[in-house]
Amino acid sequence: MSHQILLNLSILFSQPTGIATYAANLFPHLQPLNPTLLISPVAEQRFPGASHFTCYSIPSNLTPAQGTKGHFRRLLWTQLQLSHIYQTLNCTLLFSPIPEAPLYTNCRYVVMVHDLIPLRFPRPLSPLTPYFRYYIPQVLAQAQHILCNSIATAQDIIDFFQVPAAKITPIPLAYDNQHFRQLDFPKDDARRTKEDMGGETCPYFLYLGRHDPYKNLHRLIEAFAALPNCRDYQLWIAGSPDRRYTPTLQTLANQLNLLDRVKFLDYVPYDQLPTILNQAIALVFPSLWEGFGLPVLEAMACGTPVITSNLSALPEVAGDAAILVDPYNTSEITAAMQTVATDSQLRSHLSTLGLNRARQFSWAKTGQATVEVLNL
Repeated sequence: MSHQILLNLSILFSQPTGIATYAANLFPHLQPLNPTLLISPVAEQRFPGASHFTCYSIPSNLTPAQGTKGHFRRLLWTQLQLSHIYQTLNCTLLFSPIPEAPLYTNCRYVVMVHDLIPLRFPRPLSPLTPYFRYYIPQVLAQAQHILCNSIATAQDIIDFFQVPAAKITPIPLAYDNQHFRQLDFPKDDARRTKEDMGGETCPYFLYLGRHDPYKNLHRLIEAFAALPNCRDYQLWIAGSPDRRYTPTLQTLANQLNLLDRVKFLDYVPYDQLPTILNQAIALVFPSLWEGFGLPVLEAMACGTPVITSNLSALPEVAGDAAILVDPYNTSEITAAMQTVATDSQLRSHLSTLGLNRARQFSWAKTGQATVEVLNL
């Protein structure tokens, strides 16, 4: 075969966050490439399009589910094993949905960069800091081409690594429109769902995502506390906790006498996300930086009003369909939450705008744009 493309799915695991969601949803749309698919046992369960590809099994202990150990194992495997698999299968191009590839080999590759947040918000002693400072620049320098998920991320690649703009193609992400959509709930079902999630039947604001410091959750909690009638609402914080940061958020909620109003839901299974999005007053996503911002798109697809930051890629995703705030200004976040909570006409307007905006994104479009780059 003259054009054999190897797709690297080594990061897929059973509790996907943004990058694994991207990989799992993109690859079914790459069938026109007739590729060899590199796939782990867990990926075969989660990846419905796998039967259309030639599957090559790899170890399943290389994913973010194994934390730092999984990360290091994957880097070693990428450097020591992946180029060998590439040669054995007579491949002509490797595509990786993360910026990882074998260095200093004759392996031709295209990679996807999702964000450079560990460089914008470095954590002391984090292994991601040297990874982004020393490994990723080499990967990008040796790549045939670089994909990224937004204009904001493209600009970061140019600014941090001095990569020529001509070598970078921004391709927006998307969402599953069969999964994230408006749902019509009978009142009893809505009440039961809230009780199942540990909440009362009062209205709630929702945050969806990890608990990293740059996600700005301490300001979100403070903004919620400043609502004139915050006792009438709850704030649901859904997403995987961080043992270094989540306890400080819980302490803050306690200090503000809000432990009964702020609910930490942990990781919410994928099949429950549309339900809790649909029933929220609004998604409040005041992150200090995002490479894309999938929760914003998923909320808009559910017809849920969105309050998000006016920084990074978030305005690219939200367009004119959300309330954009300065994430460093707590009172601005509070004002937006108060306005959405008390103005039913505005909620309806934002819902309509969000639904229309979300229809502009699809995995088919993302896949087609990706195929065009990989065929170059």
